[in-house]
Amino acid sequence: MITNRNLALLIGFGMALAVGTALGFQHIGGYIPCKLCLEQRTAYYVGVPFMIGTAIAASHGTRPRLVKALFGIGVLLMIWTMGLGIYHAGVEWAWWAGPDNCAGASSTVSEAGSLLDSLSQRPPSCDQAAGRFLGISFAGWNVLAAAMLALLCLYGALRRQPDAKV
Repeated sequence: MITNRNLALLIGFGMALAVGTALGFQHIGGYIPCKLCLEQRTAYYVGVPFMIGTAIAASHGTRPRLVKALFGIGVLLMIWTMGLGIYHAGVEWAWWAGPDNCAGASSTVSEAGSLLDSLSQRPPSCDQAAGRFLGISFAGWNVLAAAMLALLCLYGALRRQPDAKV
């Protein structure tokens, strides 16, 4: 059976992989994230170091109730980003209106590679999916990743197996 330490490290790695993939699409693939895309990443930025801290706590013989509570906070972080992802996907599919401050604007382009041009770029509108893979937008993939990570955190929060000191 997997220890709480290893489970927390696995979840932390999954969170890092999820946000790293988003950053890769942005910086390598050239997909400019909208405001809602950036907000969905916050839970991962908080969650990765938090899960590392959970792994440290679990490996140092911290009370099982506290370790379970830390996993519970991980569940809440993933539910938060999952909710944002559901909201964002709904905006992309025009099921409901997006936030007023998330309207896109075209950027002014005068010369290719100009610093001024790169500074004048504005994020795209939240109602336009930056890309789709297998028919699912990046927001939709975030929902799936966050749901899987939330289930792993929930497993850590609810399981009865006490950790042996590593």
